[in-house]
Amino acid sequence: MKSFAELTEREILALAISSEEEDGRVYLDFAEGLRENYPDTAQLFYDMAAEEGEHRRSLIDLFVAKFGDHIPYIRRQDIKGTVQRKRLWQLLPLGVENVRRQAQQMEQDAARFYEQAAARTTDAAIRKLLGDLMEAERQHERNASESETRHLSGGKREAEADSAQRRFVLQIIQPGLVGLMDGSVSTLAPVFAAAFATHNSFNAFQVGMAASIGAGISMGFAEALADDGKLSGRGTPYLRGFVCGLMTIAGGIGHTLPYLITNFVTATVIAAIVVVIELLAIAWIQWRYMDTPPVAAAAKVMLGGGLVLAAGILIGSA
Repeated sequence: MKSFAELTEREILALAISSEEEDGRVYLDFAEGLRENYPDTAQLFYDMAAEEGEHRRSLIDLFVAKFGDHIPYIRRQDIKGTVQRKRLWQLLPLGVENVRRQAQQMEQDAARFYEQAAARTTDAAIRKLLGDLMEAERQHERNASESETRHLSGGKREAEADSAQRRFVLQIIQPGLVGLMDGSVSTLAPVFAAAFATHNSFNAFQVGMAASIGAGISMGFAEALADDGKLSGRGTPYLRGFVCGLMTIAGGIGHTLPYLITNFVTATVIAAIVVVIELLAIAWIQWRYMDTPPVAAAAKVMLGGGLVLAAGILIGSA
C-alpha cells in the first residue's frame, strides 16, 4: 500500500478520477435511499451526483490530454491515510441531518486532497491543474450549500425533521418501550417470588435471568411477526423485533443483577431501588416521546409495578 507522498502526478490524477466516481455513486446511493421519506434532501443529492459526474468528465479529459488514454486503477483504499466514505446505512440511523453533514465533509475532504497534492509538485502545468481541481471542489461545496437552500427552504427541512422524529418513535421508541415495560414489570413477580420463597440470592438470580431471556425472545418474535411495517410505517419488523427483545431483556436483568450479591437483604434492597429507577425511566419515556402527562405516566407505571411486585412478594412468602 502506497502513501500519498509516494504518488506521481499521473497517479494523483488517476486517484482523483476514481474518487470522483466513488463520491458520485455515494451521492446517488444517498438520493435513492432517501427518496421515499426525504424527497427534498434526495433531490439535493441527485444534484450533487450530477456535479460529480461533470468533475469526473473534466478530470478524464485533462488526464487524456496530459498522460494518454490509459488511466491507472487507483482507489482511496489503496492509499495510506485516505478518508473512507461512510455509507447511508451507517449514517441514517443517526438522523438525516447526519447524512447532510457527511456530504459537506466529503466536499471538504476532496478540496483538502487537491490542496495537498498541489503543494507537492513543482511542475507549473500540474500545479495549475491541481489548483483548478481544488477550486472546483470548493465551488462544489458552495453549490451544494446553494442547492440545499433551494431544495430545503420554506419549512421543508423542519417538515423532514418532524417526519424523521415520527419514524423514530414508531420504529424504535414504541417497540423499545413495550419491551422495557414487559421486561421490567412482568419479571418482577417471578424474581421476588423466588427471592422470598428461598431467601437465596443465587436462586433468585437464576429465575430472573431465565425469565428475562425467555421474555426477550418471546417479545422479540411477537413484535417482528405482528406487523410487516409496510402499511403502518413502523419500519422493518426485524429491527423492531430486535429492539423490543433487547429492551425486554434489559428491563428484566436490571433488577436481577443485584441478586449476584450473596447477602439476601442487601440484594433485595438494591433490587427494589433498581425497580423504582426502571419504572421512573418508563414514565419519563412516555412523557418525553408519547406526550403522556408526567404525573399520570408516573402514577400508572408505579401502580402497575407496585401491584406486580407485591404479588411476587406475597406469593413467595406464602
